[in-house]
Amino acid sequence: MRLLIDTHILLWALLEPNRIQDRTRQLLVDRNNVVYFSAASIWELTIKASMGRTNLQATPKQVLAAALAADFVELPILAAVTLRVDDLPLHHRDPFDRLLLAQAIEMSAKFCTVDRVLRRYGDLVDLA
Repeated sequence: MRLLIDTHILLWALLEPNRIQDRTRQLLVDRNNVVYFSAASIWELTIKASMGRTNLQATPKQVLAAALAADFVELPILAAVTLRVDDLPLHHRDPFDRLLLAQAIEMSAKFCTVDRVLRRYGDLVDLA
């Protein structure tokens, strides 16, 4: 199975794994699954850190290094995916979450998130 994890799940998987539900944690460690994280998540963390709006236990660079060390696969931001964002209903207005959802749709991956509002987008979204 392909899984795209949102920024919260990325941080929790790397820094606070006990905050993730057992079912989701099992999906993340199952070697039959490919776990993706988006470049958009690192971008989001970088923006928030530069604005002083986060209390991260690690810098965005450290998060990136830890994600790669955990064998998570980096997903680049492609122009075709950014155009897909326009096709999404406005159930959610956060641009990063909308981009992540568009990426999951584009690659037919489950989107793992803690954001219940995103569940409105259907079965593709898996609440973690």
